Amino acid sequence: MIRVGIGGWVYEPWRGVFYPKGLPQARELAHASRHLTSIEINGTFYGSQKPESFRRWADETPDDFVFSLKGPRYATHRRVLAEAGPSVERFLASGVLELKSKLGPILWQFPPTKAFDADDFAAFLALLPPRLDGRTLRHVVEVRHESFLIPASVELLRKHSVAIATIDSDKHPLIADVTSDFVYARLQRTSEKVKTGYTPTALDTWASRAQAWADGGAPKDLPAIGKVPRSSGKRDVFIYMIAGAKERAPAAAMALIERLK
Repeated sequence: MIRVGIGGWVYEPWRGVFYPKGLPQARELAHASRHLTSIEINGTFYGSQKPESFRRWADETPDDFVFSLKGPRYATHRRVLAEAGPSVERFLASGVLELKSKLGPILWQFPPTKAFDADDFAAFLALLPPRLDGRTLRHVVEVRHESFLIPASVELLRKHSVAIATIDSDKHPLIADVTSDFVYARLQRTSEKVKTGYTPTALDTWASRAQAWADGGAPKDLPAIGKVPRSSGKRDVFIYMIAGAKERAPAAAMALIERLK
């Protein structure tokens, strides 16, 4: 399954463009979830959400829809990652399982200043449980410091079966290694000058890359840092249009979905 979406769903410039004019704000999630196949929830990065919120989001979206969640900054934006255990536990106990089958990957985003420290990074990865109350959890990390561009970081992620986010950005390094049974990409080059955010050529390229990942391979035009693993069969792929010209994100996501049909 290849899922494509955006970050959040409340954004004033989308009203009257992505959202029909006059659509009540309370109906925006319902509308977005019927034109996209996933949404990355960013609010969980800044503060705890209530169980009833997760239940409501699940109820308002189609049966086959999936949310990804950003883990709290209190876990990732700290000097010693090994001490993040209580923050990880509080987040996972906040009601995330109320999303039920719509709970997708959990993204742990590190600040650009966070350099690779093998022991501390390994300690953090060990804090991420593969299961919670009988439910399988999928974890993905976004690293934004160039010190992670070494095989050792890739092998640590592979050891813990944690994915690494592939970031298409001018600001952050791109790492395209496959380290888990799914792939997670965040595309940040949407342009205000392009109606679909990304040019047709760029969208075709990302559609081809997504299909390669989904088929169990790897895009030939994205170099790997570590050893390339053998194909392990079909994979789920999650792609989000994030940052850049945010007003173009829904159009970019929908254009990519069309290419993947």
